[in-house]
Amino acid sequence: MGGYSRDKFPHWATVSGECDTRETVLERDGQDVRTDSACRPTAGTWRSPYDGGTWTKASDVDIDHTVPLGQAWESGAASWTNDQRKAFANDLTRPQLKAVTDNVNQAKGDRAPDEWRPPLESDWCTYATDWITVKHYYKLTVTQAEKTALTDMLTRCR
Repeated sequence: MGGYSRDKFPHWATVSGECDTRETVLERDGQDVRTDSACRPTAGTWRSPYDGGTWTKASDVDIDHTVPLGQAWESGAASWTNDQRKAFANDLTRPQLKAVTDNVNQAKGDRAPDEWRPPLESDWCTYATDWITVKHYYKLTVTQAEKTALTDMLTRCR
């Protein structure tokens, strides 16, 4: 990943008032989320689609980039402007950001579907379609190994 750095993808941008992208996803993806005046979650429940884990502390939840920033870099984002990379890293419109169990997200890292899949096989169809949606929208390339893994995961769709 020559030249890649997470710093080249400004993330957790301000969305509204005191709320940044991370806090917005935590509120969107959680149930019964309450926040303080600075928009930080003080209560709520989050269910991770990747492993089915349920959490009641926001600190146990990471916001995953479906297509990791490093993967985006390797598949086309290296040539983007800083503003384009910021938009990608904070995209609340496409299925690019979701609240997941922190250690599962850390295990995923910057890996592609041929190197990592959600532990819950029941999430493979959603994960693959989300990956394809994001890659297609941003016109990012897909390797043959990635395509093979995505095709396999899509066979789980019902």
